[in-house]
Amino acid sequence: MPRNPDNLPPILPVGTAVVTKAEVKGAAGGTTCPAGAVGTIVHAPVDAEHSYRVRLPGGEEVSLRQSEFQVLKHFQRPEAPAAATAELADAMTEHGLYQYVIYRCIVGSRAYGLDHAESDVDRRGVYLPPAEMQWSLFGVPEQLENKETDECYWELQKFLTLALKANPNVLEVLYSPIVEHVTPIGQELLDMRAGFLSKLVYQTYNGYVMSQFKKLEADLRNCGQIKWKHAMHLVRLLLSGIAVLRESDVPVRVVEHRERLLAIRNGRAEWDEVNAWRLELHKQFDGAFRQTALPDRPDYEAANALLVKARRSMVR
Repeated sequence: MPRNPDNLPPILPVGTAVVTKAEVKGAAGGTTCPAGAVGTIVHAPVDAEHSYRVRLPGGEEVSLRQSEFQVLKHFQRPEAPAAATAELADAMTEHGLYQYVIYRCIVGSRAYGLDHAESDVDRRGVYLPPAEMQWSLFGVPEQLENKETDECYWELQKFLTLALKANPNVLEVLYSPIVEHVTPIGQELLDMRAGFLSKLVYQTYNGYVMSQFKKLEADLRNCGQIKWKHAMHLVRLLLSGIAVLRESDVPVRVVEHRERLLAIRNGRAEWDEVNAWRLELHKQFDGAFRQTALPDRPDYEAANALLVKARRSMVR
């Protein structure tokens, strides 16, 4: 996983809004944009020694090193005293946030058991930053993301909030069969994972499924074909939701329906057949909701207690 062995700042994710610190010159020597121009990162480098691609409001893109721009939300905040700003910058440089990961696992096709030789290795997890960074004017990012290495780590409070809402992607992180790294606080999070399961699973999973189905319908209507990988994940999510409501557990690894799901992903199934299965699964999902033993609400109190304990553990 990415570290900062050379004391370099962490990589900023694609989509971050930034402000240029100085005017940017074009290849011919003319000014492409003035200092203070706002742009959006459209490509992040593998490491902090290389340049970002930043798209400007007019659509043109420029290459900028991290020292040549500032994150917009930091630019808009009231200035902190110079000494405090310098101290925070030193802390961010010296302590790359990736080293504060408390839990890391593999998700996606490899966790589902639907992988092949060329499948990506998708890593997800949780990080817990030091209190000084959490309390500072600059704060910490809600998630660390590295698209080059297919990694994403949520800050603990953000992760807990998503888990309490029964976010399917987050619940699968908690129940992944492939765990690579876990600290004592991370283990406490895993030990209380059943507390995140509630009847909210029905609403949240349904929302994801219906959103995905609308996209499939649009593809079929506009392009005459669907994206079979998305169709497979729609069905897989319904199967998972049914199991959560019936068994009070999140089944990540696909076993019973593996071959049928692979047939959908590889385009060997007819859409009418897939859609009929989807409709039948919706009926089962409704029935499982009516009979589920899951509580009406997740265990907010336990989640809050864990967060407070974890925050206190990071006070120097």
